[in-house]
Amino acid sequence: MTAAYRSDRPWIYPPELRDALATLGFAPRADTPPAFVRAAVDELYKFELRRLRDRHGAGAIAKADFSDLVVQLRKKYWMLTLPERAWEKVCAE
Repeated sequence: MTAAYRSDRPWIYPPELRDALATLGFAPRADTPPAFVRAAVDELYKFELRRLRDRHGAGAIAKADFSDLVVQLRKKYWMLTLPERAWEKVCAE
């Protein structure tokens, strides 16, 4: 792990956030800055959204179902509604 991904200060991820991140495959440590985790979650969200859009474009998802699937995806990534500063605030010791 390089210095850009670590922090000298300890971060405490609240259980609700930690559990939501775990469902996405993330397990940040106390030295993992919230800004780094949020950026990684954002990239995963964009990947899943593009994949969903591509499946819709290929005809694998009906137009009537597409918007519901987008809403489900947004709910799955609810933590992205918090700006970076809020992540740092809730994870501060």
